[in-house]
Amino acid sequence: MTLAEAGEDAARPLLRAAHARAAAPETRAVVLGVTGSPGSGKSTLVDALIAELRARGERVAVLAVDPSSPYSGGAILGDRIRMLRHHADAGVFVRSLASRGALGGLSARTLGVLALLEGAGFGWVILETVGVGQSEVDVAAACDHTLLVVTPAGGDGVQAFKAGIMETADVIAVNKSDLPGADRTVRELMAAQGLGAHGPDTWLAPVRRTVAGRTGGGVGGEPQGIPELIAAVEAHRTWLGEAGLDARREARAEFEVRTLVQARLLRRAQAAGGELYARVARGELDADAAADTLLAGGAA
Repeated sequence: MTLAEAGEDAARPLLRAAHARAAAPETRAVVLGVTGSPGSGKSTLVDALIAELRARGERVAVLAVDPSSPYSGGAILGDRIRMLRHHADAGVFVRSLASRGALGGLSARTLGVLALLEGAGFGWVILETVGVGQSEVDVAAACDHTLLVVTPAGGDGVQAFKAGIMETADVIAVNKSDLPGADRTVRELMAAQGLGAHGPDTWLAPVRRTVAGRTGGGVGGEPQGIPELIAAVEAHRTWLGEAGLDARREARAEFEVRTLVQARLLRRAQAAGGELYARVARGELDADAAADTLLAGGAA
């Protein structure tokens, strides 16, 4: 995984083998993307999902993507802190990745690491990313199913309408639903789904109420709504069928190739040095010509 994340050539045979195994229907994992605004409780919800899936005998891998600082380039990679209770469980694997400045919140190497986890034989692979706008679209392109996490506080439901995020969600969790305003958020989300043009075969994302925190308002302080959330994901998988899953895997392959191309072009732009940009700033070269120069592999 370290080789794959670093983009080393030594990882390529492993990636080819992992992709081949992940593509086989009998070894195909459930790849679930979890996204939502910061503070919505995504990591705590993923922790509750792990516990429920392990109770069912499923092996679970989690790939948590943290945003990199645009200034230092570093990332906290702290999602594992919320999942420490699973650290001794051989059926659970948690890996953190930095976004490395990726335009959409997922690094160019995320999908390679994701493929390795699928090829390792996990029944469920969960990709968690911070909600930064475009990352919701990226997660939808990278996964079989997308879980959008919103909360009653902060207008998350309304923001989901404004940003068009609901179009990418296959399942919606209203987390922290023991807080005031949960009923209203659920109503708003369900009402918003009725605004679009829907055919008889359109999938409308189920809205499920959850309380992920173990100190929440459930009986005995236990998480609430987790089995119902998993059932909604499984229902979406049944609705997709093999043809739908194959189509999503093809879209993922396109996204992976496109992301790698973008990353290589950005590296070429960085290697060109500042003189090319200085010529644009001085008016000696227009931006289109500079871009053409970079695409052609030329220098300033």
